Amino acid sequence: MAFVVTENCIKCKFTDCVDVCPVDCFHVGPNFLVIDPDECIDCTLCEPECPANAIFSEDEVPEGQEIFIQLNADLAKQWPVITEVQKPLPEAEEWNGKEGKIEFLER
Repeated sequence: MAFVVTENCIKCKFTDCVDVCPVDCFHVGPNFLVIDPDECIDCTLCEPECPANAIFSEDEVPEGQEIFIQLNADLAKQWPVITEVQKPLPEAEEWNGKEGKIEFLER
């Protein structure tokens, strides 16, 4: 079972999680990160590192966020792997914790 990046990462894109991932399963898009479920080894290291609290075990994805399970799988096939920490998006603190951000997901 893999971990999943959910809605709160959109328009934040903190990359603290990338730094602790032992298998490089994170992929990066314009304003969101995803986890490749085929690469994730369920090590749990990324979850506590996310300042946006946007990472969940697949079986603990919050209600209403289930769409992100498939989004992570699909977008991981399209986006490049990210292996180094990058600066969060400029407006990350402003967007952290806001609901209804899926409409802002850039693919």
